[in-house]
Amino acid sequence: MHYHQPVYRGTGQRNDKNILKVIGEGSISARPDRATVILGATTEDQDLAKAQSENAEAISNIIGSVLEIGIPRENIQTFDYRAEPQYRYEDGKQIFIGYKVTHLLKITIDQVDQVGRLVDTAVKNGANTVNNIDFSVSDPVLYYNKALANAVQDTLLKAQTIAGSLGVTLIKTPRQVIEESQAPKPIPFFTTTMVKGESTVPIEAGKLTISAVVRAEYQYYY
Repeated sequence: MHYHQPVYRGTGQRNDKNILKVIGEGSISARPDRATVILGATTEDQDLAKAQSENAEAISNIIGSVLEIGIPRENIQTFDYRAEPQYRYEDGKQIFIGYKVTHLLKITIDQVDQVGRLVDTAVKNGANTVNNIDFSVSDPVLYYNKALANAVQDTLLKAQTIAGSLGVTLIKTPRQVIEESQAPKPIPFFTTTMVKGESTVPIEAGKLTISAVVRAEYQYYY
């Protein structure tokens, strides 16, 4: 935990100018219980209809295989679909070489220890693109509020330390607390990764560290 240098000032009397300003930080570790995987198929052909047909077949195979390992259909949705012409350049001239069709699926899984199996299954059944894996907790606000409480307690400990070193009496209830941080977002495991062949990389969720930061003002008197 990193501490910021607090600012304090005083006039020797008990009034609004006798203020200690401190920054408090709190954190808590949580094991992810949800993962979101973005994966799909990219196909290329000079004929757009053929590229689309091959892509549709690959996506159908991917979805079927994912359903077979127990992922609910409502946890599978289209994330992106694009059909784009491809060109190469020779002597400053643009030469058409075909079409690229990309269809990405967003798959949510609540058994994070099965993410590796999910990716392996999809790749073995036609997925050649894995764009992103996000790990998160299903109730981030619960953990964030605990970190927030730790941050407020941290401001009190700092204020007490400063007051003790100055030989003044601290009013333990802060006159103002300002939240500086926000509830956490999912943590990406990796991004923009192209997958060829079979995936054999073990994917471990580990733990997430959820942090909170607050600014607080305490009054003191001599």
